[in-house]
Amino acid sequence: MFVRQMMYLVAVARERHFARAAAACHVSQPTLSAGLRKLEEELGMPLVIRGHRFLGLTPEGERVLTWARQIIADYESLKQDLSPDEDALFGTLRLGGIPATLPALPGLIVPFAASHPRVSVQLRSMSSIAIQQALDDFEIDASVTYLDNEPLKRVRCVELYRERYMFITGTRKLGRRKTVSWAEAADAPLCLLSGDMQNRRIVDHLFAEAGVSPRARIETNSFVCILTHVQTGQWSSIVPHTYVNAFGLMPGLHALALVDPVRSHAIGLAVSDRDPLPPVVNALLRSVRALDLNKTFGAPEPALH
Repeated sequence: MFVRQMMYLVAVARERHFARAAAACHVSQPTLSAGLRKLEEELGMPLVIRGHRFLGLTPEGERVLTWARQIIADYESLKQDLSPDEDALFGTLRLGGIPATLPALPGLIVPFAASHPRVSVQLRSMSSIAIQQALDDFEIDASVTYLDNEPLKRVRCVELYRERYMFITGTRKLGRRKTVSWAEAADAPLCLLSGDMQNRRIVDHLFAEAGVSPRARIETNSFVCILTHVQTGQWSSIVPHTYVNAFGLMPGLHALALVDPVRSHAIGLAVSDRDPLPPVVNALLRSVRALDLNKTFGAPEPALH
């Protein structure tokens, strides 16, 4: 019962609404309220600030919430670990990925899902800041993100591939060239990610390294939005090579490797640095380490000519 009460506390903190929290826990609101009061009685302190509606947690409630998230995560891991069939892992793998990595995720998930058919996978597109918070709060089990740019804290990492950058455009001025400089790209009418996205901060740094400061005509937090605008032929953009590999380009569009400078950033799998790791996380790490990562995810160095 104690774990169930912890689940109620986590749910009400997440939903910030008693009725929604009860629905998320598949219980009635009186049952949830009674469970919370029982938890407060057992711990000997108020945890929830009550009024006509949910008003927040007490300072003690916030401290208990941190433990509650860990207790729930460990309880789910314990149930998986006690399964009598070691080869029939069950449960859910919760994976967060920054938008720049989303085209590469099938290369990670397909072999894992094939080896563990009883495990469901929940994928979430998240910013790197949200990923850090979700890992700390035990809301996700693993993430795919940058390892060497604004790296996460309190994690264990496995590098997957090096992200390179492609200039996608409909202009015919570039002819049959294979590469374009960052300085040349800065002169194009650009549709880029917004400044709150880590990939955009990387791109801005590379433009600055080339000594130029482009002006984005269109900004968005969605690579899908970027691709649809570039496909009109009115704008150009800069995207990770995995987007070109995964989706290709419409007729009339071109993808050129960016040079002067040639740079790449490490993309990897990051999991919380704790022991023991949940069984689904250990299984994911084993699956990743068995992959030919360069073949699955990598891109060759652009030819400098």
